[in-house]
Amino acid sequence: MMSEELERILARLTEPDNAVIQQATAELKQAFKDPAIIPALCALMTESQNPQSAAVMLRLRVRKHWKKISPDHRESLKAVVLQHMIEIYFFNYYTVCSHISTLNSVQVGLLLLSKVVGSNPEPFKPHYKQLLQLFGTVLQDLNNPTALYYCILTLTAITAYTGTEEMNLMRSLIPKLLIALKHLIQADQDHASEAMEVFDELMESEVSIVVPHIAEIVRFCLEVCLHILIVIITCLFLNLLKAVLKHKLLQPILQVVFPILSAAPPPGEEDPEDEENDTEGDSENPKHFAVQVGLFTCFTLPFTQTCLSSENPYERKGGLMCMAVLAEGCADHIRTKMLSSMLQTVCRSLSDNNQVVRSAALFALGQFSEHLQPDVSKFHAELMPLLHGYLSAVNQTKIGHMTKAFYALENFLENLGPEIEPYLPTLMETMLSALNNAENLKLKELAVSAIGAIANAAKEMLVPYFPPIIESLKGFLTDTREEMRTLQTQALDTLSVLARTVGKEVFSPLAAECVQLGLNLTDGVDDPDLRRCTYSLFSAVSDVSPDCLAPHLTPITTVMLLSLKSTEGVMAHLDEDKPFVLLDDDDADDEDEEGDVDLDEESETEVDDRDVAGFSVENAYIDEKEDACDALGEIAFNTGVNVKGLVFNYSESFDQLLHISLYISPALHKLLQVVLPCFLEAVRQDRERQVVMAILESMNAVIKSCQGEALQAPGILAEISNTIKDVLKKKTVCQDVGGDEADDDEQQAEYDAMLQEFAGEGIPVLASALPAETFYPHLNDLLPLIMSKAKPSCTEADRSFSIGTIGETLHSLVGVAGGSAVAGRLSNRLLPVLVAGVRDSDAEVRNNSVFALGALAQAAGPIVASYPLCVDYPMMLSLFSNLLSKESDLRVIDNLCAALCRMIMSHIEGVPLEQVFPALVACLPLKEDMEENKTIYSCLTFLYSHNPVLVQAHFHSQHAQLTAPY
Repeated sequence: MMSEELERILARLTEPDNAVIQQATAELKQAFKDPAIIPALCALMTESQNPQSAAVMLRLRVRKHWKKISPDHRESLKAVVLQHMIEIYFFNYYTVCSHISTLNSVQVGLLLLSKVVGSNPEPFKPHYKQLLQLFGTVLQDLNNPTALYYCILTLTAITAYTGTEEMNLMRSLIPKLLIALKHLIQADQDHASEAMEVFDELMESEVSIVVPHIAEIVRFCLEVCLHILIVIITCLFLNLLKAVLKHKLLQPILQVVFPILSAAPPPGEEDPEDEENDTEGDSENPKHFAVQVGLFTCFTLPFTQTCLSSENPYERKGGLMCMAVLAEGCADHIRTKMLSSMLQTVCRSLSDNNQVVRSAALFALGQFSEHLQPDVSKFHAELMPLLHGYLSAVNQTKIGHMTKAFYALENFLENLGPEIEPYLPTLMETMLSALNNAENLKLKELAVSAIGAIANAAKEMLVPYFPPIIESLKGFLTDTREEMRTLQTQALDTLSVLARTVGKEVFSPLAAECVQLGLNLTDGVDDPDLRRCTYSLFSAVSDVSPDCLAPHLTPITTVMLLSLKSTEGVMAHLDEDKPFVLLDDDDADDEDEEGDVDLDEESETEVDDRDVAGFSVENAYIDEKEDACDALGEIAFNTGVNVKGLVFNYSESFDQLLHISLYISPALHKLLQVVLPCFLEAVRQDRERQVVMAILESMNAVIKSCQGEALQAPGILAEISNTIKDVLKKKTVCQDVGGDEADDDEQQAEYDAMLQEFAGEGIPVLASALPAETFYPHLNDLLPLIMSKAKPSCTEADRSFSIGTIGETLHSLVGVAGGSAVAGRLSNRLLPVLVAGVRDSDAEVRNNSVFALGALAQAAGPIVASYPLCVDYPMMLSLFSNLLSKESDLRVIDNLCAALCRMIMSHIEGVPLEQVFPALVACLPLKEDMEENKTIYSCLTFLYSHNPVLVQAHFHSQHAQLTAPY
């Protein structure tokens, strides 16, 4: 009788009527007080047409009240559940799981199967063959690590109970099992460690299953050991390099790592990066982890040089791969001391008789071009002919090798700037030929990408080639076939670059057509990468021709905001340490009273949130959201008021967008109150230096964009200043090396210095955002930390950073209220440091010191005569005169000219113009630092208004020099 009544109550809980649901809930709470509820629910599980509801309620009841259930009811419950699982669930699950494709359904099903089978494998023995067939399918789903994990756990549970009839099926699973474990290691090492217990069971229970595959298993175990070894060493280098150096562990570590790095692959095989195929992706084999060790220290250089002189091509390749990552980890050391010799080595390796060596040399050259700028671009006369000649000679069927050649070329071109002009005709001939004649789609994609890099460097110089480029791109842009997708996406990306570089007059006629193309693609193709590129195209068009974009703002902003709100590509991960919870009992913790059942929707949601350990988002969707934010910000800037009404309709997403918020003050304040505290907390607590660097960079960008608006919240200025101070003092979590190692003065990984540089960049940003007197107390606390890095005993990079930060801070004071008074107050403290910097042996330090002295003179401004700085003008002029007589670095000379101009404009009476002006004009035009032309010509205008005779006297004789930049 109770079962029938209970079934009616459960049925009413699903009615679409709140009053009915509330009444049924009350009745259910009352029913739970009857001890007969357990057998009634058990009966419903086997007899009802809707057993799921009964199962959920039964689980809810017994979860934390098991001890209160009578022994008879416990035994009956065990029997019912087990029988139900065996006779009903298993067959339904097996049938459904063979056909379903829903990721969560597979994961939940395998989780439940692993728990039930793992608790008592023997009753499932009649179904082992079906289970093993199912496992054979699941183990091939390498993109679903959670399913792999539960599948292997279930396989481990039944291994000891398998018999001769399952032997062949078990043997066939071993190769799939090894591949699945390799993927599981990359996805979740904790799960992989637990899953590898399957080998213990196999060895102890059924050795005959393992014997045919023993060689594969041994190779797998060796690879896993190396993988774990290198991961541990990499973590040591990343977090505890000082301790490694102090205990003299570096040499033995490198003696282990370099043989791995330079090992030849098994006979008949190639390293993944040397395979000639059309696939891309990061390899995570031990060799690639080994090469990352070189990222953190320059002490690998002797080992690298030994490898490069070897007769073994794989050792030469290992040396080049290590040089490539050294360019990222030890950039300052290489730029100042080793760049020329390392480039010569790489160039020689491009002519090596072994292709794996040539391929590694291309990778190294690409890394150099990316991380050793601007110094590496000075070698363009040697490198560009070599790169272009190499590209022309490579067999175009070897796509993997062509990819590396284009990678090196692109990275070099991106930073070449105007120097690209003499190489432009041959480069464009090569690229257009590839677009029009190559049969391989990957080669066309590489050429399209390279044209974007060329455009970034050449800008308006590319205009003569614009018509044939567009003509070639049109076919790729409109072809929506799946096999053309990556080429189409790259063509869109390059089109956006062209819109920004060739000039508005050239691109404007295509603007309307580009907008329509983007709308058609976002409407017709569901691909996050393609949408991302259309957003970039829209923002580029808004810069070139905002009027063309204005009629389409509603559909454009709608699709971007939908991208921001979309949860596509987002996957929730359950906390496996918690019980598998379907519905929680809020009163379960109260063991002395009958727990009430809370069935409201809000409670269920809270339980779900607590059971989620975290979320992951596919990279393509993150990139799409990031580009949507950037595009909306730029469109807001370029189209002005037209976008404001549109984004107000999406206030939830709008509050996430800084660039749009800049135009609507309430939203901006709301955003800043959320974002800045999060930034500061992450800087202090995150363990990854690279993450903290990215956060500091973002925080600086926010403050630079928002200026004083970002600093209105009470106490936020002090919090930001204190956070910068913590980084400079190495007090953040990611800088904590622990123990006595904190006092060790041995060299650290370059990331430590880079982290402090990102923090230091925030000081001039703050100085430019506030009245000088407001920021002065905080600046007064920060300056000693910055100045301490200018000591002669510090590294060149530290000295350059210190004086550069001082110079930029003084330059920021020029444009803020009260800047003159604060600059004058600081002059006595700063002059000795800056004067010493002018005499430094390093050109970059001298350059920054000269700039800082000029900025100090300019910042002190009209009140300079009230401070001792005016007395120091003769000393500064004498210092500059001595420097000019022996300086050979063109950038230093350019900044010296600009510093003289700043001194003249701030205190003309303190400068003997009859002697200084001729020397200044003789150094013109500027040779490298063209940004200072604005300072030079402002000074000439200023002088002409004060002393036209002086300017005219020297103008005619120096006319050619003065007008050269134009």
